[in-house]
Amino acid sequence: MITPLAYADSLRIGSVDFVSPDEIKVLLDIEAPSDIALNAGIPRPFPRINSYVLIPCESGFLVSQIEWITIERSQYPKRKGMQDFGVIDLPYPLRKMSLNPLGILKEKRKLSNGSSVYSFSRGVEIYPTVGDPVLLPSQDQLKAIVESGENRRVNIGISPLAGNAVVSIDPDRLFGRHLAILGNTGSGKSCTVAGVIRWSIEAAGQYKKECSPDRPDNSINSRFIILDPNGEYSKAFSGLQNVRLFAVEPDEENNVKQLHVPIWFWNSAEWCAFTQASTKAQRPTLIQALRSVRDGKLEITLTPSHDMRRFLRTIVTVITIEYNAGTPWGGFPKPKSFFEKIQKWQSDLVLDDSYSDNEKEKLENLRTKIDILVQARSVQYAHHDFRKSEVEDLLRCAKIAHAAFGGTDSDSLPIDADIPRPFDGNQLLRSIEANSEIMGTAEHVETMLMRIRTLLSDTRLKMITTGCPEMTLAGWLNEYICPSSTSEGAITIIDLSLVPAEVVHIIAAVIARTTLEALQRFRKINNGNTLPTTIVMEEAHTFIKKYQTDGEGTSASAMCTQVFEKIAREGRKFGLGLVLSSQRPSELSATVLSQCNTFLLHRISNDRDQELVHKLVPDNLRGLLRELPSLPSRNAILMGWASELPVLVQMNYLKEEHRPKSNDPDFWDVWTCKSEGQVNWIEISKDWQQYGQLDEGHEENQIADEVDDLLL
Repeated sequence: MITPLAYADSLRIGSVDFVSPDEIKVLLDIEAPSDIALNAGIPRPFPRINSYVLIPCESGFLVSQIEWITIERSQYPKRKGMQDFGVIDLPYPLRKMSLNPLGILKEKRKLSNGSSVYSFSRGVEIYPTVGDPVLLPSQDQLKAIVESGENRRVNIGISPLAGNAVVSIDPDRLFGRHLAILGNTGSGKSCTVAGVIRWSIEAAGQYKKECSPDRPDNSINSRFIILDPNGEYSKAFSGLQNVRLFAVEPDEENNVKQLHVPIWFWNSAEWCAFTQASTKAQRPTLIQALRSVRDGKLEITLTPSHDMRRFLRTIVTVITIEYNAGTPWGGFPKPKSFFEKIQKWQSDLVLDDSYSDNEKEKLENLRTKIDILVQARSVQYAHHDFRKSEVEDLLRCAKIAHAAFGGTDSDSLPIDADIPRPFDGNQLLRSIEANSEIMGTAEHVETMLMRIRTLLSDTRLKMITTGCPEMTLAGWLNEYICPSSTSEGAITIIDLSLVPAEVVHIIAAVIARTTLEALQRFRKINNGNTLPTTIVMEEAHTFIKKYQTDGEGTSASAMCTQVFEKIAREGRKFGLGLVLSSQRPSELSATVLSQCNTFLLHRISNDRDQELVHKLVPDNLRGLLRELPSLPSRNAILMGWASELPVLVQMNYLKEEHRPKSNDPDFWDVWTCKSEGQVNWIEISKDWQQYGQLDEGHEENQIADEVDDLLL
């Protein structure tokens, strides 16, 4: 029987030759394997870049990763047992390698069969000294390095550099602190996104089944919202429960529902970004208009008294704002602005027979007050500024008239412009027009009105923004986040591929922001408990890109990035995690990337992207990251919070039917007619031009004539 000392000596492959805090150099023994190591229990490639070796220390074993291997020439062989040197003075090859120290491997306990159980922890307690032996890890030790850690519940692959040890992750760490999956096109990035979600749900289902085998309920209370700009994931989660698909064009046969993101979901920042509202005139008018339509008192049929109450409420609000700003008596260089406002109010304060006597009296008092102020400034060479006491008297008369029509002080206070209360497009247009007249900005809002009318008339957007008038906020949350009052979760796939470019950033931002705010309120109402949810953003470099902050307004793209930056900073507190998938990490927002604590890095070839990844990762991983340009498909480097140490992972195999539709085009098969290559432009044109409501026969003839003309 081999003794422990003899076994340890059989695993020796060299000795420490140089020590620094971030690098250890090793001189390999002449007997050390040069290709395949047979002394570790099973044949194993050695030496290999990024594989692991051990250095005995007081705490157990210092685990180090091989960064480089080289050969140096020496005048004599510096090896044990080679004492007779100097007879022939010829150069002798010395093999050296450099190591990156990673952590400590400790023996926890001995098993009855003589093997040991080990645990790995990051960080170096004591560094070795020159001459210390360097050992090849046994199979148990190698697996312990990769497989150690608590709550390793989800198996995502194996580590080819660690004896095919199983690589498992803790889903709390993976999704709770944001995950970035980065890599070039074709490197397996989309399959990794789909696989990580599927394997996590399947592992949770298996665990639930083992813990409660008698319970018939197999539903998993997980929530994933996948924003899919390329329409890749429609079939990726087939076979799982509660998978919901939403797209611009519904498809009942494939269970694809109509995507609805009503315009009343949009907050003031999103409306300003969409309309490109200027900060001086258009934005204040738009925000005031949103306050008006969200006040909760809009009715299809308004009585004259109710209509006048709303108008008086607006007058009180505007006078209060102007009074606080001091505009009526210090409005240089436009002293006529307040005077022009009250002139316009004169024509709208009209008595109606349906008003009560008290309403007529108080409204007449207000009209008289305004008449006095206007007449005093209608003479030649009149000054158009106002005394402070005049404005106070006018505000008091307006409040009295407002109260006579049923208004209250709280009713006149501005409502939050971002409260998601329902309104339709026509109500918003009327509100903008009315408020622009009151605020004296009518000549400045025409371009903004035109953009909103375009939004409301665009047939591609109608079904998304206004196609479901009966949609409620609770109904939307029930459909898109998870069912209400049940323990069932959902996978929500939102296909953004046909959403027009001018609003796709707005739609993505509204969905993400609404999810965050819903979870914030869930925690508030439920005594601090959270509802763990994950937003998956494909092609993240398109939606979460860097932006300039020195412009006057905020573009839709920048506004979308700001929403995801807020989620990255604050989402963890409310149970909202992010999974970002991108092929151009150098274009991503630095704020969002800095908040990602776990990275799965596929092949990255671009120099700028590689440089960024090197800066993001705090670990001493120079050797491992140099492998990024040459990683084969399905292989990735896992590093960060979800892994005890950086490890090269060969991701689990994902069945063909479960892969996202992101395959490369089959040029050769189409060229050689091995696959379907015919095209029907008439059918495509009908779908594109949306001729569904026209006479089909006339439509087909018209399109056929156009095609014939092109051919001729």
